[in-house]
Amino acid sequence: GKENVDSRHNRGRGGETTRFHTVNVAQPVRFSRKCPTGWHHYEGTASCYRVYLNGENYWDAVQTCQRVNGSLATFTADQELRFILAQEWDLEEKAFVRKDQRRFWVGYQYVITNRNHSLEGHWEVAYKGSSEVFLPPDPIFGTAMSEKENVLCAQLQCFRFPTLRHHGLHSWYAENCYEKSSFLCKRSQTCVDIKDNIVDEGYYFTPKGNDPCLSCTCHNGEPEMCVAALCERPQGCQQYRKDPKECCKFTCLDP
Repeated sequence: GKENVDSRHNRGRGGETTRFHTVNVAQPVRFSRKCPTGWHHYEGTASCYRVYLNGENYWDAVQTCQRVNGSLATFTADQELRFILAQEWDLEEKAFVRKDQRRFWVGYQYVITNRNHSLEGHWEVAYKGSSEVFLPPDPIFGTAMSEKENVLCAQLQCFRFPTLRHHGLHSWYAENCYEKSSFLCKRSQTCVDIKDNIVDEGYYFTPKGNDPCLSCTCHNGEPEMCVAALCERPQGCQQYRKDPKECCKFTCLDP
């Protein structure tokens, strides 16, 4: 808001001068984050997504996602998948099969039903997630297959080149679940406070944004019922700087 006092004069009914003082006019607040740092937000599913680079087998990846209140990602619509393919995940080259490709575990498994002449089977959702299996019937089979395994795990392959990402090119692999790979976690959007802490449902917090004097209630991952505090300018200080994360805290810049 305004940091200086704006005094306006107006002529009243009896001819007397009335002074109006406008101090710190409240401004609209933009909430800039609905996901913790390192996660990508997609409005279409109200969800957050993150790729983990530490190579883990499928079962360890499942547990890592669960520890952050999520699961290995599943997809409900083509738009959601296109969002994932379009992201820059800042992956290291050593995590890729080839420098122009990237692969990561997602929340599906391929159940083999017949090994006679060719591998036959079907996709299933591995853990919590979409009830719809959003994969083509015939995967690309990985190189580390074992003849004893009747369940293979899904890897989504996308490409680093912007042109290929723009066209949504990708492949689905059915890979040995004990191979180590990067993986994609998905969790519901959440309330994140101004200091990047995750806030539980129903608690008060100051949202990430441009107003450290805002107090809101977390409801379904959104700040609601917000109340703002307005601060007077610091006394006896001509030049000062507001603290971006502490309400009504100033640093005096005078000599």
